Amino acid sequence: MRIVIAEDSVLLRAGLTRILADAGEDVVATVGDADELLRVVHLHEPDLAIVDVRMPPTHTDDGLRAALQIRAELPAIGILVLSQYVEEQYATELLGANMPGVGYLLKDRIADVGEFLGAVREVASGGTRLDPEVVAQLLARSRQRDPLERLTAREREVLDLMAAGRSNTAIARLLVVSDKAVEKHVGNIFSKLDLPPTTDDHRRVLAVLQWVKE
Repeated sequence: MRIVIAEDSVLLRAGLTRILADAGEDVVATVGDADELLRVVHLHEPDLAIVDVRMPPTHTDDGLRAALQIRAELPAIGILVLSQYVEEQYATELLGANMPGVGYLLKDRIADVGEFLGAVREVASGGTRLDPEVVAQLLARSRQRDPLERLTAREREVLDLMAAGRSNTAIARLLVVSDKAVEKHVGNIFSKLDLPPTTDDHRRVLAVLQWVKE
C-alpha cells in the first residue's frame, strides 16, 4: 500500500512512518503543511492519505480542507484524518463527502498499533472507520432527532455499529444474531430513515449521516 502522511509534528510524522514501514507499507511522502499535501498527493496518487486536521498555514482546519479537496479531485484515494480532540463538525463534514474510504481517529488511538494499522488498511480498502469516542459523541448529540425516533433499540444498536464501520457479518457476530437478522434490521433502518435503493448513493453512509447531522 502506498501512503502519504501529512502531519506538522516532526516527531509524530516520524513515528507514523516507522510504524507503517515496520508493517510493510510504503510511505511515499511525508509533509508538514496542507499545500504540500495537495502537491504530493497529485504527484504520487497514493492509496491512502493520513492527514492531521489542524495544519499550517493557519493551524485551524487546513488539513481537513485539503482532505475534502482530495476527495473531490481524486475520490479513489482513502482519507484517514487524525485529530487531537473530538471535533464533531469536522467528522460530519468529512462523512458528508459521501464517498467510501474515509476514517477519523483520535491521535491517542495511534498508541494501539494494531488498531491503528487496522484502520489504515480498512480505509485504504474502501471502508469507513470512526474513532469510538467520535461515534459516542456524535450519537449522544443526535439521539433526540426525528426520524431516528422511529428506530427500535436493536436498530439503534445496529446503526451504532454501522457508524463504527462494521460489516453486516461483524455486526451479527457482535450482537450474537444471524446475518439474515442483521440484513433485516439494516433494511428497516433504511426504510425508516427514508433511504430507498439507488445506484448513486451509499446508503450506509447516508444512514450514519442522519445520526450525526444537525
